[in-house]
Parts: sequence; C-alpha cells; structure tokens
Amino acid sequence: MEIIGSELVAGAGQGAHSMLGLGTLVAEMESQGIAAEALLQGTGLNPRQFTDPHAHMSSEQKVRIFRNARRLSSVPDLGLRAGSRTRLSDFGLYGYALVSSPTFADAVALGMRHVRLAGPVLEKRFRVENGTAIFEARDVMALGDVLPLATEYWFSSIHKLIASVLEAPMPSRLLLLPYARPAHAAAYERVFGCPVRFDAGAMEWHFDASVLPEPCPNANPLTAEMCAQMCERMLRDLPDESDLERAIRTACYNSCGDFPVLDEMAARLGLSARTLQRRLADLGRHYQEIVDEVRSSLAIDFLSGTLLSVEEVAQRVGFSDASNFRKAFRKWTGQAPGYYRRSQGEPVGEPA
Repeated sequence: MEIIGSELVAGAGQGAHSMLGLGTLVAEMESQGIAAEALLQGTGLNPRQFTDPHAHMSSEQKVRIFRNARRLSSVPDLGLRAGSRTRLSDFGLYGYALVSSPTFADAVALGMRHVRLAGPVLEKRFRVENGTAIFEARDVMALGDVLPLATEYWFSSIHKLIASVLEAPMPSRLLLLPYARPAHAAAYERVFGCPVRFDAGAMEWHFDASVLPEPCPNANPLTAEMCAQMCERMLRDLPDESDLERAIRTACYNSCGDFPVLDEMAARLGLSARTLQRRLADLGRHYQEIVDEVRSSLAIDFLSGTLLSVEEVAQRVGFSDASNFRKAFRKWTGQAPGYYRRSQGEPVGEPA
C-alpha cells in the first residue's frame, strides 16, 4: 500500500467508544489501591463493562474517567505508566488486525481507518514529509486540564501497540506537545526513546518513514482480512454523532458559559435558524437538548473538580439564577448539586 506523500485523517468524534481500551488504566489504578468503582464515579458505568466487548461509553464519560484518575492517582506520570502496560490483546480485534497486516504501512492505513475502535478522544491525522512519518493529534473536545493525561495515555498505549506490530522498538525521532513541560518530563523520553518538545503549539509524533514498507513479522493475509472485516462491522455498529451536532457542542464548550441561542448558533454555522432546526429534526435532535448536555457535563466537572460555589457554577454554565440551576441539575442527574458534590468526596463550597 502506498502511503508516501498522502494524508490519512481519522476523527475521534463524540460518539461511543469501546470500554476495552481502558483496561490498563484500571490495572494501574488498582496497583495504587484505587478500585474500578472509584474510577467510574459520576459516569453511570460499572466495572463489569470493562471486560464486555459490546459495552460502549460516550466521549464525555471517557473524559470523566480521566478526571477521576488524575484526582485519585498518587503518581504524576499516571498516563505513561498505564499506557506502558498495554498488551496487544487489550486492543482486541483491532490489535490483531494490525499485527497481521502485510506491511507496517498497511497496518497504519488500517489503524487510521478504524481508529474509533481504539477509543481516542483526539482527532488523528497521518502524513509523510521528506522521509519522516508524522502522527498528528488535535484536541477537538476541549480537554483542558486533562489533555496531558489523555495524551500520555494514548501515545504510550499506541507506542506499545506499534512495538507489538513491529516486534521492535518504534523508530521515533521527535515528539511535539502543546502543553507546558511537566515535572516528570524525563519519563517521556524514557518511554518514547526520542527528544520531546513541550509548549510546541502542535501535537505530533515523528518517526522514520523507512519502516513503513517493512513486512510485519506476524503478517497473515487470511487473519488480516478476517479481522479487518470484523472491524468494519464493529465500526458500523458504533453510535456516532453527526458533524452538525459535534460543531454545536464544540461551539458551546468554547463559549465560556455564554451559550448561543439558536439564532446565534445558526449564524455561526452559516445557516438560517429554520434550516438548523430542520437539520437537527432530521437527526431526531433539538438544539436545547444539545446545549443542556454541555451544561450538564460542565456543571458536573465544576462540582467534582473545583471549590466553586453552586452560584458560581450556575453562572459558568449559563444560569443567572442559582435556584433555576439547582432545578435543572436535579432534572439532569436526579441529584441536588450539593449532594452530588458530597458523593464525589469533594468539599462542599455552597449548600444546595
């Protein structure tokens, strides 16, 4: 398969992710004495789903798991440790499809095409420039303070997966990351075996493109074809969110609490309000429903991860009146804001 000079793009999306990809994070947390139930607090998920190949979670649920892990972990390099535990079997059929591919270039192409099965929360791109192959990631979900943890976990997991596919170390050249240099930065170079630049304004992993045409040591055409077909079926079965819904959600996350009304959102998207309503209706969705999903997600994050008062949280998710926020939050979660905060083990900043 010819990849040189081309670009492959795979979107993380906001749809469902497999639960299987987080098994090593669970294992790392358990080694620190943190039970899977604690890792899943506030997600509505249960530990049994980590071993269920048919279990799915939303992007928001996955990000909340990362937030819980960061809050509960006793080590700063959690993501690197957890990702480095990865085995080929942790990726299920996706992993076996890659390892049985004819060449590493074929494995990359298949991996990008089916990347949603690996459960990323970042948009992925791949290109080749002047003998350097480049995996590029983009933060499409406004991950904020969990971006370093999510990046560490995803990159180190893929690093181990690629080592399994090649049966050799990944020939990494450079890692560019958009966030500040952490205290445990030296661990990055130990894991990836290459220089790492922080505050780089980009998220890119560069490696030697000469490895692309190399045959995979465990290539098996029959196994590769069977696994690829099964991956296609699994991908079709994954619920997804349309580009329109994703654009609305992203705009809301970036609005800093001043959520656009429908007319304003339509103008941002270059549509009339009537067209926006019609397109959402075709998807079985309503604009306010999507806005409330964003408000609920942000409110949960503020209540579980900050000491902001309920009044301050209400303002940050677009409510001028705290009593209306309390009613809305109870409708979204079945709990009062203060009760929810206490259930997460966080200090209560304001009575509910």
